[in-house]
Amino acid sequence: MLRMSDRSIAIPLRLLLVLILCSGVRLSHAVDRPNIVVIVADDLGWNDVGYHGSEIQTPRIDQLAAEGVILNRFYAQPTCSPTRASLLTGNSAVKLGVVAPLSTANPEGLPLDQRLLPQFLQASGYQTALIGKWHLGFRKEAYLPTSRGFNHFYGSLTGGIGHWDHVNGGGLDWQRNGQTLREEGYSTHLLTDEALRLIHNTDSGRPLFLMLSFNAPHLPNEAPLEAVAAYEKLPDPKRRQHAAMVSEIDSAIGQLVDELQRRSMLENTLLWFLSDNGGLNTSSFSKTTVEFVRILDRWFPDEKVPFQFLEFVRTNVRDGAADNSPLRKGKKSIYEGGVRVPSFVYWSGRLKPHHISRMITVQDITPTLLSVIESAVPDERFDGVDQWAWIEDKHHLSNSQPPDYIVKSWDGEAVFRYPWKLVTPSSGDPELYHLESDPEERDNLYERHPAIAGQLRNIQANFPRGPSVHLPLYYNLMSEDSFGGTEKHPPWTSQIK
Repeated sequence: MLRMSDRSIAIPLRLLLVLILCSGVRLSHAVDRPNIVVIVADDLGWNDVGYHGSEIQTPRIDQLAAEGVILNRFYAQPTCSPTRASLLTGNSAVKLGVVAPLSTANPEGLPLDQRLLPQFLQASGYQTALIGKWHLGFRKEAYLPTSRGFNHFYGSLTGGIGHWDHVNGGGLDWQRNGQTLREEGYSTHLLTDEALRLIHNTDSGRPLFLMLSFNAPHLPNEAPLEAVAAYEKLPDPKRRQHAAMVSEIDSAIGQLVDELQRRSMLENTLLWFLSDNGGLNTSSFSKTTVEFVRILDRWFPDEKVPFQFLEFVRTNVRDGAADNSPLRKGKKSIYEGGVRVPSFVYWSGRLKPHHISRMITVQDITPTLLSVIESAVPDERFDGVDQWAWIEDKHHLSNSQPPDYIVKSWDGEAVFRYPWKLVTPSSGDPELYHLESDPEERDNLYERHPAIAGQLRNIQANFPRGPSVHLPLYYNLMSEDSFGGTEKHPPWTSQIK
């Protein structure tokens, strides 16, 4: 009988023990993967949150920001659909061909060859849900959120809806998993209730990915009367409505965090908060457009403009009441007020409070979150990068330069090689800004730094660009897009092919 020495047995046993322990560490990590909650506010201005000095009261947001990681230089795209496209793919909006809000008439959407964040997370065992606004295509079933990685969807498919009537462009736009709903209630309240139900009923054995995408404070300016009354001292009635909408979001986030705490989920939940673009106000538009709206007001002082598109423009110019100060301009613009937005990351007990002044963009969210859960995506090449070392305050492990970033809108294009920013307006001469020394974009350095301007022009010229998914302009001129109002045709869900 062959006998092995104690020494010969001990070595394999030690190796086996090491393998078991290593396997256990990995298994434990897999079981303890965090819940992920991404909260997106719609048209929230830089100075619309308390922790930036706003008169708007946002105590729950301020607390999370103070206890989390504040992203001082977080960049989105100038409008909603491009930001959402970049967030969910990790790729550049111009490469995706999504550079403007998608019209309700548009048969296309976010390109179907793109694999989205919820699909990656599903493959890693996550439950996935979108509650709120989609706005990435809906005319064909293949573009719906439930076809693109979300197990559960509740909310709206189009752009801005009436917060009480849930109508966009003459059609009811409110549903749960493909079934149109006629529910009474304020959109922020309904979305919050759905999120609380989801958390309460979630499978505790599997991690949760929740994207909570509020419709507010996007137009129309609508909020509960008691919320508006809290801001009666603000002189501008539109600002009072806007402030109340933001406070309702703050309350909703507080309720969400409290429910996570009650369910003993908070310490294992990573929460990322952002606005989809800068806030809307008159500065978002050119002087020519503003003057044209004033003419419309003189012609039609007490009634709607007969042509729907012109009324839509007038509503946007007149009613936006966000505050992006001290940044330049706002939503729809390539200047800082349109793209630099409030954002923070919170993870109780895991992330220590600090501020990051490094440029981080919306296209970094997907690669960063996938790195947190150690998801292997060898075939993916994201335009965004993993920023987790910076968020964890271990930036000595990642001293790389932020990737080049490009934004595009009606007023031109801007290229970032931080801290430099090249602005190419739709009309006028190019501009160059050093954002750390001049965040308000007052000092055009284009003529004084020709070499840097040349580098950024070269980046712009060679930046990958995909075919546009948008309809020609004249289709938009004939579209029914409007925020709230009378139902003129069947609900949008019934028009999906």
